[in-house]
Amino acid sequence: MKLNFQKYQGTGNDFVIIDNREKLFDVQNTRLINRLCDRKFGIGADGLILLQNHTELDFEMVYFNADGNESSMCGNGGRCITHFAHYLNIIKNECEFMAIDGAHKAKIIAENLVALQMNDVEQVKTEANYYELNTGSPHYIQFVDDVSQINVKQSGAEVRYNDQYKSEGINVNFVDVKHSNQINVRTYERGVEDETLSCGTGVTAAAIAYYEQSNLQGKHVIIVNTLGGKLSVDVNKTENGFTNLSLNGPATGVFEGTVNV
Repeated sequence: MKLNFQKYQGTGNDFVIIDNREKLFDVQNTRLINRLCDRKFGIGADGLILLQNHTELDFEMVYFNADGNESSMCGNGGRCITHFAHYLNIIKNECEFMAIDGAHKAKIIAENLVALQMNDVEQVKTEANYYELNTGSPHYIQFVDDVSQINVKQSGAEVRYNDQYKSEGINVNFVDVKHSNQINVRTYERGVEDETLSCGTGVTAAAIAYYEQSNLQGKHVIIVNTLGGKLSVDVNKTENGFTNLSLNGPATGVFEGTVNV
């Protein structure tokens, strides 16, 4: 069988995206998903995303890590699938879609620029040397002097596979502060088991941790630099936690093709 696909990237976080509205793709075939994401024997990607019909919303997003397993929410993937839905003429410039962590609204605010509403975050665990929170995916945030000096694959794996996290896994983010309301982030992603050029839920988590560490009040736009490019996060805290979170940045189609499976 031949499958049509689109290759997308959002600040270097890249995905194979497939229109699965006719339910032709076998979602249980982890070996196939892993092979499609393989950079030497497949198309190559950090993850695979299926766009499917939804009974009430514009569409459904189903996300798989490169290891072939269905995963938690992917922020950059959410922005990319929004652009893909626009390409398919499913939506115009705004949409609401279902993901594993619930419904998300998104808007195309320029040709390749997408703003994605993230779900509210009620709790942030603050420890002596790290923050822990869930922005649709679980994240560990550690502030360092200079992220460029960190061996992210090694140091991230040490946290991800320690006794506290090894059973469920966690994404590990290293953050330094560049200027006021501007940070640098590097991320080790579970499921990929390596550093990725960008992680949307990680960027959101890092922006919230920076907000907490800096004792900010009200709404702020946090600029986040990743290895793959620049994103921004609208952060607002109320008595009920963090609300009206928006992850904003580029989502670009790289190429399209067919693959035999």
